Amino acid sequence: MSALPQIDREAPATPLLELDHLRVVFGDTVAVDDVTLAIARGERVALVGESGSGKSVTALSVLRLLHEAQVSGAIRFDGEDLLAKSERAMRGLRGSDIAMIFQEPMTALNPLYTIGDQIAETIVLHDGVSANEAAKRAVALLARTGITEPEKRVNSYPHQLSGGQRQRAMIAMALACRPRLLLADEPTTALDVTIRAQIVELLLELQRDEAQKRGMAVLLITHDLNLVRHFAHRVAVMEQGVLVETGTVEQVFEAPRHPYTQRLLASRPQREVVPVLPISPVLLEAREVSVDFRTKLPGLRGWFGSGRFRAVDAANVSVRQGETLGIVGESGSGKSTLAMALLGLQRTAHGEIEFQGRALASYRGGEKTTLRSNMQVVFQDPFSSLSPRQTIERIVGEGLALHRPQMTEQARRDKVVAALREVGIDRTALYRYPHEFSGGQRQRIAIARALVLEPRVLILDEPTSALDVSIQQQVLKLLAGLQHKYNLGFVFISHDLEVIGAMAHRVVVMQNGSIVEAGEVEKIFATPSHPYTRKLLKAALDR
Repeated sequence: MSALPQIDREAPATPLLELDHLRVVFGDTVAVDDVTLAIARGERVALVGESGSGKSVTALSVLRLLHEAQVSGAIRFDGEDLLAKSERAMRGLRGSDIAMIFQEPMTALNPLYTIGDQIAETIVLHDGVSANEAAKRAVALLARTGITEPEKRVNSYPHQLSGGQRQRAMIAMALACRPRLLLADEPTTALDVTIRAQIVELLLELQRDEAQKRGMAVLLITHDLNLVRHFAHRVAVMEQGVLVETGTVEQVFEAPRHPYTQRLLASRPQREVVPVLPISPVLLEAREVSVDFRTKLPGLRGWFGSGRFRAVDAANVSVRQGETLGIVGESGSGKSTLAMALLGLQRTAHGEIEFQGRALASYRGGEKTTLRSNMQVVFQDPFSSLSPRQTIERIVGEGLALHRPQMTEQARRDKVVAALREVGIDRTALYRYPHEFSGGQRQRIAIARALVLEPRVLILDEPTSALDVSIQQQVLKLLAGLQHKYNLGFVFISHDLEVIGAMAHRVVVMQNGSIVEAGEVEKIFATPSHPYTRKLLKAALDR
């Protein structure tokens, strides 16, 4: 995949969206304070800032989706104040004139309907076409967002897709009716570098298609500063609900005025890897591991025949004490499936997995409980992995209650507080619930939950994908420090090659379920031998 496309920096001047002294208050908390910002027809504006700075709240206020908040000021779309419109009028605008790509696709997509049905529903509702025509357009949209075999994937449910595939499906849904304004909240967070470039090209292509008609404007919310550099005309920087700096991409990136903007631009992953001793024991090893999934074949009763899809094919990996093994590859390449197999949470078709020299299959009863405490995982989507009905104290302390029943309640609470503090969350979070935190804050809570048991092996499935650059840097430094302190073994799955380069000792590259290249990170990144590895690295470096 080539570099992200070079774009024209000249944007139209006619305002389409105007935020005038916007203020959003939840109870006694001011989430957005006195924000004034205009976006012209055909313009691309990036809204950047750390998690909790008010970026997503600003976007949701445009669609009037903050039902529990007090919103004041003015939000004008094409000259009309949206705050003065009825709910019925807003429903007519949502999805047609103003569309949104939400940050967490698993919570935004309906789990009871196929991806195709959800995309087609939007098209039928707003464009009034037939169901057959809407279904054809749904397939075409999935293809344009880079999903392979769209004719098959259109009949998949959200849980049957990888995180990146779900994100692309949601992008297809948002673009289905060619909106005049697209609110894109971290639209490329779960995507690998090659698909990220495809999505940017798609958005630019749609803008060119509509240039003489509607001139789609884009408000991009992201922590990916490289994406901002290649995509946006202008940048607006938010800190704690306040707009601290705005300007063209060149102005902000080359000469940032505000100290907060300067800190953001200076935040990049720093390599702090401690060499692994040759005598370090192997903690986790997989030999010739394959994973198959049943596939649905045509038949009156649904499941018919014995169709199989090989998600992982004869994988060989190992992790030593104090070592980080990076796993990279595009969405759907088998990275997460391999990780679940390493944890013993996914049945294997062939091969053997050992923890500290003992086969996982041989653990029984209480031994399995001990095994679970020694092997922990941080999942890709923090919102779906954190119980919405439990407080943060219960969520983080749940493992302690199960694996350390002898601990007193106060000792358990102290350990939970310490774990939260290590990931940058203070003790006031104890009695709050996951929905009260931003995406990046929820990811940090998920990391704290995994670390509180002090495991021997930690599997990290895209642990920094939801984090802004400054918090990402803090979390990576934290993980590196904990690894050195406790001699932890990490399996680090990521589509961000810069993160892998900063964290991993060795890396394996996966494509279509197979490991196509493996070795020391410095050697693989400097002189990749496989064409697919070279493609990934080129897409990452060209950003």
